[in-house]
Amino acid sequence: MTRSTKTDPATFEVVKNSLYAAAEEMKVVLAKTAYSPILKVAGDYSCGIFDRTGEMVAQGPDLPIHLGSMPDAVKAVIAAADGFQPGDIFIHNDPYFGGSHLPDVNVVSPAYHGDTMLGFACVRAHWPDIGSATPGSYGAVTEIFGEGLRLPPVRLYRAGELNREVDAIIFANVRTPDERRGDLNAQIAANRRGSARLSGLAQKYGAETLLRIMGEVMDYADTMMRALLRELPDGSGSFEDFLDGDGILEDGAQEDETFFIRMKATKSGDRLTVDFTGTDPQVAGPMNAPLSVTASGVYTSVKMIVDPTGMIPPNSGCWRAIDVIAPQGSVVNASFPAPVVYANHEMSHRVADMLFGALSAVMPDRVMACSQGTSAILTLGGVDYRTGARYVSYETIKGGFGARPTMDGINCVASGISNTMNTPIEVLEMSFPVRVEYYEIAPDSGGAGKYRGGCGARRAWRILGNSSHAAVCCERTKSPPFGLAGGKPGAPMTIALELPDGTRRALLSKGGFIVPADGRILFETPGSGGYGPPRERDPQSLADDIRDGYVSAQAARRDYGAGT
Repeated sequence: MTRSTKTDPATFEVVKNSLYAAAEEMKVVLAKTAYSPILKVAGDYSCGIFDRTGEMVAQGPDLPIHLGSMPDAVKAVIAAADGFQPGDIFIHNDPYFGGSHLPDVNVVSPAYHGDTMLGFACVRAHWPDIGSATPGSYGAVTEIFGEGLRLPPVRLYRAGELNREVDAIIFANVRTPDERRGDLNAQIAANRRGSARLSGLAQKYGAETLLRIMGEVMDYADTMMRALLRELPDGSGSFEDFLDGDGILEDGAQEDETFFIRMKATKSGDRLTVDFTGTDPQVAGPMNAPLSVTASGVYTSVKMIVDPTGMIPPNSGCWRAIDVIAPQGSVVNASFPAPVVYANHEMSHRVADMLFGALSAVMPDRVMACSQGTSAILTLGGVDYRTGARYVSYETIKGGFGARPTMDGINCVASGISNTMNTPIEVLEMSFPVRVEYYEIAPDSGGAGKYRGGCGARRAWRILGNSSHAAVCCERTKSPPFGLAGGKPGAPMTIALELPDGTRRALLSKGGFIVPADGRILFETPGSGGYGPPRERDPQSLADDIRDGYVSAQAARRDYGAGT
C-alpha cells in the first residue's frame, strides 16, 4: 500500500529529477577519476542514491544488471554496522551478503546534512582483478573461496579516518594495487558528490521534506508500474532453455555439461510472478546466481516490456509488483559456498531473454527476440614487456541486439542487462601489451526474420612480448540466440586460440588458459534472433542488408528465398 503524496507536484518533480541528476553526476565523477579502462571508458559500474533503510531511490543511467542487487548491498551494510557517523565509508563484495560477484566491489557511504542522516550513496564498480589464481579473477573453480578476496561489509573509513589494516588486506590481495587504489578513490569521490547533492537538497527544502519525497519517489514508481501492468493482457507463459556449461570438466570429459533453466511467467492485474520451479540444481562451477542477480535479470525485461518509453524512474518502488520465486539451492538461487562469478552476467542475460520468450504468447507486441545472451568476457594478465609491470585487462565484447516486433535488431552493441561501452582500440593497445588485428561486423550472424536480428562481431587479439594468462566466460556457444514469431536464431558464439605457428584449437566457453607470445585469441560473438517470418521481409531492406554486408547473397537465398 502506498502513502499519499503530500508534496506539491512542482516541488516533487524538481526534487525527483534532482535525485536522478545526483546519481548521474556520481557517474561523471567516477568516469573522470577512475584508472582502469573498464571503468573510465567502458563504464562497468552503477551509481545510486538510497534511503535510510537501504531502498534504491535513484540509479544513474548505468547497468540494468544492478537493479535488483544494489539495494541488497546497502541493506547488508546497514545490518552489519554498529551505527553510522559522517565520514564513514564501507566496502564489501560478498555475493552472499548483498553482492553480485567478487569483482563487483560496493563502496557505501552514509549521507548527512548536519547531524541528520539522509540515506546512502553507493557505487558498485567492477574491479578488473580481486585476487584468485587467475588474473582477472575469472577462473573455473568449484567454491567461492577460490574466486578471490571476499569482503563482508567492513568499515574502510571511520569518521573520515582510514582503517589501515583493512586497506592493507585489500591491496595485498590484488595484482595491480595502484590501479585498484585509483578505482577505489574514484568510487569514494563519486559517493562524496552524491552525498553533497543530498545535503544541498536538504539545505534547500529541509531534511524532513527531502526524506518524505525520497519515499514518494519510490511510491510514484510503484504506482506507475502497476498502472502500466494493468493495461497489459493477463495470461501465463512458460519457457525453457539450456546453458552451455559451468567450465568444470568431470571424469575426463572433453566438454562441460549443459543444464536447464525453467520459467513460468504469470501476469494478473497489476502483478507479475516469475517462477523458476523445475530449474536444475546448482552446478559445480561458477554459473550459480544469487537470487538478487536472477531478480535483476527479471527486472530488466519487465522494465523493457512494461515501460518501453522509459516513463518510470528505476528504483526499488518499481519492483514491489514483481514476485520472483526460485528454489533454494538451484542455479538461480545459489546456496553458499557455490561459486558465482560467471553467473552475475551470464545467468542474468539468460533470465532476461527467457522472460521475453515466456511472455511472447501473452503480449507478442511487447517482447523482442533473444539478444546475444552473453557478456563475452576476456581477461588477460601477465607482465607487460614494455614496462616490466604487472597488468590485468578485462573486456566485455558486444554482439547482436534482438529484433523487435516493428524493427530490426542492432549490430554489435551491449544488450539486455548490460549497458557498457566499447573500449577504444587505441586505449586498449596503449594500456596493455596486445594488438587488435581486426574488429568487424560478422556477416550472416543476425537471425533471419521479417525484422532481422542484429549481427555479432569478429575480433582478434594478438599477445605481444610475453605470454599471457587468459580466461574467457561466454554463453550461446551451444544454444544459439532464439528468434520469435517465426524468426530464425542468430549465429552462436565461437572462441579459438591460434598459436604462433598458425595452429588453431577451439576453446571451451569458460575457463583459463595460457596464450604464448605472438599467439592470438579469436572471438565471434553471437548475433541475435529475428522476429517474424523471413519471407515477409521488405525486399528493399533485404537488398540494403546485402549491400551493407550484413547478409550474404547465399544467406538471402537460403533464409529469405530471395534471388541475387
